Amino acid sequence: GAYVLQVKATDADDPTYGNSARVVYSILQGQPYFSIDPKTGVIRTALPNMDREVKEQYQVLIQAKDMGGQLGGLAGTTTVNITLTDVNDNPPRFPKSIFHLKVPETSHVGSAIGRIRAVDPDFGKNAEIEYNIVPGDGGNLFDITTDEYTQEGVIKLKKPLDFETKKAYTFKVEASNLHLDHRFHSVGPFKDTATVKINVLDMDEPPVFSKPMYTMEVYEDTPVGTIIGAVTAQDLDAGSSSVRYFMDWKNDVDSYFTIDATEGTIATNELLDRESTAQYNFSIIASKVNNRLLTSKVNVIINVLDVNEFPPEISVPYETSVCENAKPGQVIQTITAADKDLSPAGQRFSFKLSSDASNKPNFTVHDYRNNTAGIETRRNGYSRRQQELYFLPIVIEDSSYPVQSSTNTLTIRVCRCDSDGTIQSCNVEAIFLPVGLSTGALIAILLCIVILLVIVVLYVALRRQKKKDTLMTSKEDIRDNVIHYDDEGGGEEDTQAFDIGALRNPKVIEDNKIRRDIKPDTLRFTRHRPPAEDNTDIRDFINQRLQENDVDPSAPPYDSLATYAYEGNGSVAESLSSIDSLTTEADQDYDYLSDWGPRFKILADMFGEESYNPDKVT
Repeated sequence: GAYVLQVKATDADDPTYGNSARVVYSILQGQPYFSIDPKTGVIRTALPNMDREVKEQYQVLIQAKDMGGQLGGLAGTTTVNITLTDVNDNPPRFPKSIFHLKVPETSHVGSAIGRIRAVDPDFGKNAEIEYNIVPGDGGNLFDITTDEYTQEGVIKLKKPLDFETKKAYTFKVEASNLHLDHRFHSVGPFKDTATVKINVLDMDEPPVFSKPMYTMEVYEDTPVGTIIGAVTAQDLDAGSSSVRYFMDWKNDVDSYFTIDATEGTIATNELLDRESTAQYNFSIIASKVNNRLLTSKVNVIINVLDVNEFPPEISVPYETSVCENAKPGQVIQTITAADKDLSPAGQRFSFKLSSDASNKPNFTVHDYRNNTAGIETRRNGYSRRQQELYFLPIVIEDSSYPVQSSTNTLTIRVCRCDSDGTIQSCNVEAIFLPVGLSTGALIAILLCIVILLVIVVLYVALRRQKKKDTLMTSKEDIRDNVIHYDDEGGGEEDTQAFDIGALRNPKVIEDNKIRRDIKPDTLRFTRHRPPAEDNTDIRDFINQRLQENDVDPSAPPYDSLATYAYEGNGSVAESLSSIDSLTTEADQDYDYLSDWGPRFKILADMFGEESYNPDKVT
């Protein structure tokens, strides 16, 4: 009686005309699983407890007939596909109660050693299974997880196996559903159990060392061939085999030791020196006699112990000095010592004068009992003229066994100092200069020399600058003006810019209009412009000044006015003034000035950027 679906058929006939449009529904195929209401078309289940695991898909053929289903009515059919959805109504079940597995004893920890599977006829998440090992015998050596794709229980190894220790393990595994449906709790527990028996297979294994690592100690003066320790390995298989030992040679350091192949004892092969190498690290390999391919390795660390064989010495070379005016009991140097041996904790160094120097009344050694000592004066003043250098023998002993000592010589130089004890001179030459200049006098002389040199340099620089300004600012010499304004012409020194004869006869330029002072990129023809009819006042002024200079016998041919002839009518540049120009400045085009080279750059910038203003024309 569970609701499944409602179907509806339509009839185009007039429903108000008799029973022509009254439809009745019936099932032609699908009984006895489903039923349909003849009036409403509601499909319901006809049987209780339909099982998806028995049949999942159903096809139901529905007929709709008008005329109230009477004879002569018209009918239409449709097929309804019905699929039963799954519910978790079935618990997982193991297909057998005991699973047998065989596992080699050499299996690695964490590896999968077998699979078991429980069957659940449900579908999707209702068939998801969780496996657990029931606590008991051997369960702590194994673990089980669920393969999410196959829903199998994967048994993994948690601890290493040993055939010689235990040959078989037995434990129980429980399989249960993850997603339970409370409507089916009354059916029973949704889980199942099975027994797993694991048999450990005996494998031929390599020898096993008694320790994971060996540490040994040896003194550096140990004679060659002395045994310093041993390693032990055993074959734990049922048929025990003898073991042979050998060193894993990797570098020359391993040659310092040897190992007995049968007993595993390690002995020195060369003399050891802790100051060269304080620790040795190498590997020992053990193999079975009946199968040399089965080997195991262990690390061996040998620490070399120190033997007191080096005497202590002064740690650094000291440059010791004493003032001529030193007082008795004054400390002039503090010294320390160093030992090449590895000093044990609490080792002390002692300092004293040698027996030869202890009777001399010059210096003494004060041991501070903290591995340092002070050199003290015993006289009231020293003289460089009498003795410049003193050699003080100091005996230093250590506290190790056997006691080692050394005699170190400290050189002390006598120096001249001021009243505060500041050293002024320790040079040998200063001894033979009883009279001389003081340091302040020498500094004053050097300072005066430097000031004189600076004055001479400034005087010479000012003279050169004044001469240069006179040449550049003179306005009476026309030649200087020509050189100064060399943007438009080279002056009298420029013999390559133009021909002086061309200034006297401008018509000669018509034959060669290419400038010789610059290299033109392309041959450019001069653009002739018709002379302007206006500006007659300016033309008359220029002609008058030109005539005055022509009749002046004192005027040189390189007069600056000659450049107007070179830049005027008949030249390559034509006229740059207002003579022969157009009626207005706005009609003129000065773009060609930029094509004449760097000498006309200023003119090109002036006439190219200036805009014409009629108000400024007078």
